[in-house]
Amino acid sequence: MESKRYNRQTILSEVGQSGQEKLKQAKVLIIGLGGLGAAILPYLAAAGIGEIGLLDDDVIDVSNLQRQVIYKTTAIGNQKVAEAAKMASELNPHVVINTVAERLSSKNAIALFNQYDIIVDGTDNLNTKYLINDACCAINKPFVYGSVYKFEGQVAVFNYKNGPSYRCVFPEDNATAASCNEAGVMGISVGIIGMFQANEVLKMVLGIGQTLSGKLLVYNMLTNEQQKFNVSKKEFLITDNEAFEKKYNSTASAFDTISAIALEQYINDENSLLLDVRNPEEAPKLIANNCIAIPLSELPSKLDLIDDNKTIVVFCQSGIRSKKAIEILVKADFKKLLNVAGGMNAINKIKNNEVVFTS
Repeated sequence: MESKRYNRQTILSEVGQSGQEKLKQAKVLIIGLGGLGAAILPYLAAAGIGEIGLLDDDVIDVSNLQRQVIYKTTAIGNQKVAEAAKMASELNPHVVINTVAERLSSKNAIALFNQYDIIVDGTDNLNTKYLINDACCAINKPFVYGSVYKFEGQVAVFNYKNGPSYRCVFPEDNATAASCNEAGVMGISVGIIGMFQANEVLKMVLGIGQTLSGKLLVYNMLTNEQQKFNVSKKEFLITDNEAFEKKYNSTASAFDTISAIALEQYINDENSLLLDVRNPEEAPKLIANNCIAIPLSELPSKLDLIDDNKTIVVFCQSGIRSKKAIEILVKADFKKLLNVAGGMNAINKIKNNEVVFTS
């Protein structure tokens, strides 16, 4: 029965029974089960990847269903990893599915990545992409990168056989870039890019074709035009576990992350300061007696406006720029720092679109 399942691919001379055995022995971790992950997972499971790890701490929202097509309307409110695992197991019961309902962090990345052969990026969070890259470099794991902005997508394979890393293309953390939540996206766009990523995984496992190592593929959904750019390898400081720990632990230990729900206890608290690092035009606004707005780009020059005797609760639109702001504050020797996970998107969801707080 299992051989019949894979018949259409094993009759390919490039695959055969030996290739199918390679797929069965492979272990792949998918980080993020949003639009990209929802396209990557079914094809890897259907192809017979032996063990697939799923990492995501989010639950299904009705707004996800437009692009995250593996979920059903009846599953709204359920954990994404649980629903994704159920779908994959029903599609192919011969595949081992491991679920981790956590957010990727510097504390769990190395241990998780060590359990898999290939790491696949299904996130739309730039800080997480840098973290994936750095952890992969530290323990020499390849990762398949994917990203979508409006109608344009990018795919690459990084850190493969001593090839270039993510930072060779994007050397500095660009914390101001918009996520899908902020910029908008068509469901088909993440579907196309996710399938490109799944294709790279299968080529690496089977040892066939040419991978996108040392290449950045850019695909335009509106014109169907695609371009490939060469990527040169550059010197990178994180080459082992010790360097990874040194880079991440110094900042990570300097602040804590709180949920949107936990934020309420700090609103109008005279011992706390809420710091909004979004741009002035971004909405909705959080109105509170102890809230000030300083755009991230202006933060280094306006640190004197922040009372370092108070607990500083930093937020942005989605939780990306706030981490960058905290790095700036840590370097300026601020001590009591909190980051709001998910930013205003999470706050707005909790408050049912009524994000106005007054004393």
